[in-house]
Amino acid sequence: MTTTFITATGTDIGKTFVTVGLVRHIRAAGRTVDAIKPVVSGFDSDAWQESDPARLLAALGRPITLEEAGRVSPWRFAAPLSPHMAARREGGAIEFQEVVEFCRRSMAARRGVLLIEGIGGIMVPLDDRRTVLDWMSVLRIPIILVAGTYVGTMSHTLTSLEVLVRRNLNVAAVVISESEASAAPLDDTVATLQRFAASIDVVGIPRLAPGTTEHPAFARIAGLI
Repeated sequence: MTTTFITATGTDIGKTFVTVGLVRHIRAAGRTVDAIKPVVSGFDSDAWQESDPARLLAALGRPITLEEAGRVSPWRFAAPLSPHMAARREGGAIEFQEVVEFCRRSMAARRGVLLIEGIGGIMVPLDDRRTVLDWMSVLRIPIILVAGTYVGTMSHTLTSLEVLVRRNLNVAAVVISESEASAAPLDDTVATLQRFAASIDVVGIPRLAPGTTEHPAFARIAGLI
C-alpha cells in the first residue's frame, strides 16, 4: 500500500480535481487505487451527486449512492463552514481520533495506492484544538500540496511549505492547479515556486475543458508518489 495525503493552501483550490485525475490515471495504468475524503462540509443531500464524494466514486468506478458516499466520506455536514463549525451547527462534534483511526483502517485494508483527501487548507480546524495539519502529522504519510495561480498564491504556498517542513512532513510534490480567470501565468507561477521549493517537485496543471479528465501532468504526479 502506498498512501498519500492531498491537501491545499486553502478552500476551492482544486484538491478533488487533482485526486480525481490521479485516480483515473492510476486506474488506466492498470494499478489498484482507492480514495477517501473522510470529512466534507457543504454537503447538500438533495443535490449530492455533484459533491466531492460523488466525483470520487465516479472516478473509482463505484456506484454513486449515499451508502457508497458514506464509505468514502463518513463525516458529512450540510453547512459550507469549517468542519468544527459545521459539526457544531448540527449539534455534534468531530472526534479527531476517530478520523485518524478511519484512515488507518483504510490504509490497512487496501492494496495498491490510497489517496486521502483533506478538507480546506492545512490549518482548517477539525475540532476546537486540532487542525488538518495535526491530522497529517499523526498519519506521517507523504503529502501533495495543491495551490492555485491566484494573486497571493506565492505567499500562501511558501507559507504552507514552511509549516509542513517545520513539522518534518514529507512533501512529495506541489501541484499548481490553474485558477479560473487567473492573472498570474501558470508557467511563471510554477517556475517561481520551484526556485523557492528547493528539492520539492512543482507540477502545473492548466484548466481543462469541461469533461476532460486526462493530462500528462497526472502521470508525472503519480510517478512522484
